[in-house]
Amino acid sequence: MPVSFQRVYLESAGYFMPGDPIPNDRMDAYIAPLNRMSERIKRRILTENGILTRHYAIDAEGVTQHSNAQLAAGAIRDCLKRGGAELSRVSLLASGSSGGDTLMPGFANMIQGELAAQPMETHSVHGICAAGVSAIQTAAQGIELGAHRSAIAVASEMPSRLFKRSRFAARGYETDFDSHFLRWMLSDGAGALLLSDGSPALAGAPGLRLKLRWVHQRAFSGDYPVCMQLGLTEDRARGHLDFGSWAEAEAAGALSLRQDIRLLPHLFDIGIHEYAGLVRDGWVDPKRVDHFLCHYSSEKFIPVVEDLMNKADLSIPRERWWSNLAWRGNTGAASILVMLAEFLHTKTLKPGEQIFCYVPESGRFMAAYMLLEVEAADAAPVTMAAPHAAAVPDDDLVIAPPHDPAAAPEGLGALLTELAAIWHDYRSRVWRTPLIRQIRERRLALPDYLNWMEQWVPQVREGSKWMREGAASLSEPYQMLASLIDVHAGEEQNDFNILFSDYKKAGGTVAQIDDLRRNPGGEALNAYLHGLAATRDPIGLLGAIYIIEGTGQRIVPALLPLIKASVKLPPDAFRFLEYHGHNDENHLNRWLAAVEMVMAIEGQARAARQIIDTARHTAALYLMQFQHITERMPHEPPGRPKTNTAAAGGGFQ
Repeated sequence: MPVSFQRVYLESAGYFMPGDPIPNDRMDAYIAPLNRMSERIKRRILTENGILTRHYAIDAEGVTQHSNAQLAAGAIRDCLKRGGAELSRVSLLASGSSGGDTLMPGFANMIQGELAAQPMETHSVHGICAAGVSAIQTAAQGIELGAHRSAIAVASEMPSRLFKRSRFAARGYETDFDSHFLRWMLSDGAGALLLSDGSPALAGAPGLRLKLRWVHQRAFSGDYPVCMQLGLTEDRARGHLDFGSWAEAEAAGALSLRQDIRLLPHLFDIGIHEYAGLVRDGWVDPKRVDHFLCHYSSEKFIPVVEDLMNKADLSIPRERWWSNLAWRGNTGAASILVMLAEFLHTKTLKPGEQIFCYVPESGRFMAAYMLLEVEAADAAPVTMAAPHAAAVPDDDLVIAPPHDPAAAPEGLGALLTELAAIWHDYRSRVWRTPLIRQIRERRLALPDYLNWMEQWVPQVREGSKWMREGAASLSEPYQMLASLIDVHAGEEQNDFNILFSDYKKAGGTVAQIDDLRRNPGGEALNAYLHGLAATRDPIGLLGAIYIIEGTGQRIVPALLPLIKASVKLPPDAFRFLEYHGHNDENHLNRWLAAVEMVMAIEGQARAARQIIDTARHTAALYLMQFQHITERMPHEPPGRPKTNTAAAGGGFQ
């Protein structure tokens, strides 16, 4: 699933294109034809790809004018200059490229050296087209986790050195079509983004800021053979390091950059299927996309992408597409950064607009996506830290984890940090279940709400049972913990009756609680918790309580105003929801005391691992409960009336 971000903003963007633009009729001076076939292949490829000009970092004699690291450094300097920012602010540099100037060390380190930059964290992503997105994701994650305030993501490519005619002398200037193809497709350039936390204004756009909503990448390398490669022979049987010398490897064609164009249709097929999944799961809405930046290597592929999107009924109108392929060329991993930077420099944006980016990678097939959204600079970021906040939840709503790792008691920082990571993933997935989407979109009707409650009541009924069972399984050293759990179970043992009463007041017609049943997700969660509670010293149950009580204390208050707005019921029909919104804060404070108690007895490492593992399993099963509740139950118990199952959710114990 996508990696979502709550506090990552694009502050400025820049690019560096070496030399003057090279039109098609001047390409031969840099990428000279190899033989009689070359001219015919070139004409065919240039006719299809739509590229009119491109840039090379070599001159007409094939002499390097800029190294790849210098291209990247140039893009970073342009990015910082446009944003009025100093390099000294940056503490993380993430680079993406298909290859730097050296086999080692890493490309990011070479860029840092070229900039004479201060000590900082570096990450070098080696790939092809999607490597630029990977660099962006790496930089954004560093900011999201709080490790960095500002980070640079840069991608740079310099394939021209591979295309010089002299490179093919060892083969008598003969080569296969696959290596001919890319000589007329790829060119040099670099792009860079400055990402920051807080809410910086977007450079060149007063009154606006640009938020990175999420990044999603998926590789399908296990499903397909290599499509684009450098370092293997044409038959992919031998690698360049398997030869006795570089000269032998070159003569065998192992140092020629190739693309098997016969495999390319599969790339767009998997890319569109992945896009359809993002739409289905609520990560992107084609109707809300104002600008679509698609990295296609050739204009020939525009109708291919359009046709696949249309067949999936997920099209984005062609007038919303934007590309600079025609005048910047295909710069591989740098393309999407160069494209985004130039787009931002030339377009006037408005608050609420969304920018959706798609990068297919043909190496061994990857698909990468990003979503950014324009905000008004004076609009406060939407957060949800207070338990009773009534703000309207949306995709970018920040629902804080039950406990802030930054305020952790001594010795609990690492545990709360890992639990917070589990929480954010869980909350993000829950936020996109059919129930929550219907609540957020104001589509929850009364029959839907009743259907939800019918599956919810029997789940809540089990809460105090597995807690008491777990307390009974604790040995002598944990008796104080057992007493604490018993108190907690005692407070919650009648909660299901409150919820059932709310259900009746809302118009529910099932007369007996025993006629209600959990959905498959609830059954799985119930079995897991009871099974764990029956083991000796099941301290991992504290991880389950973290997720369950956190749901009641964080997610319920965010949804309650929307539920009330959609389902017109008297205030006393929401007693259970109101109760948990107010009381689970106290329950979570009690949870923290229980964790400290366990850590002192069990030892931090072992206790933390059990709590974390149980929290992760509970989150997965709780999510399953949310997902199942909108599906029609396979067998309805006798006496249960048919209800609309178009919406619902999970149990907040």
